[in-house]
Amino acid sequence: MAEARIDADVRTEFGKGAARRTRRAGRIPAVLYGHGTDPQHLSLPSLEFARVVREQGRNAVLTLSIAGKPQLALTKTVVTHPIRPYIEHVDLVVISRGEKVAVEVQIVITGEAAVDTLVNQELNTIEVEADVSNIPEQIEVSVEGLTPGTLIHASDVPLPEGTTLRTDADILVVNVVAAPTAAQVEASMDLEGAGVVEEPSDSSDED
Repeated sequence: MAEARIDADVRTEFGKGAARRTRRAGRIPAVLYGHGTDPQHLSLPSLEFARVVREQGRNAVLTLSIAGKPQLALTKTVVTHPIRPYIEHVDLVVISRGEKVAVEVQIVITGEAAVDTLVNQELNTIEVEADVSNIPEQIEVSVEGLTPGTLIHASDVPLPEGTTLRTDADILVVNVVAAPTAAQVEASMDLEGAGVVEEPSDSSDED
């Protein structure tokens, strides 16, 4: 994973009003913590940090310049506005080179299963432990040619070298099932249609 360098300013004002002023200035409120250090309240350049997240994903590794001193950090939480397209807040964790960290990594399904099958992805992310310099951006799971009844559990997911699984090995990740026949689909639609027909209530029977 590539490492980005970002200038971080120390924040001295706190609260919702201060956070809004920080965002209006084109920066994102952030907190850096971990390794037994006191939390540091920072602000990051909005456009630059958003670009890093787009390129690296949820587990972006940063070298922060704080008052001229470098600090390696891992992006832990990115809070986005529920409606507007901007980042509201970021949590960062202090890390060291050579350290292994636990991270959630996106699972991406690749390939085409056998004809007349449906592929159900039961798990979107998987927790792994990896070196901070080699965190996978995503993990691919191939369903090429798989037949109905095939189950892929977390223990079956291929991991990059040096990466170990932390998610429960027995958790189901992918379930390949037979696609319903045309007759089954039609019968299901008939049942759903029948279910929406209700007898009108007779108010004379009410107490």
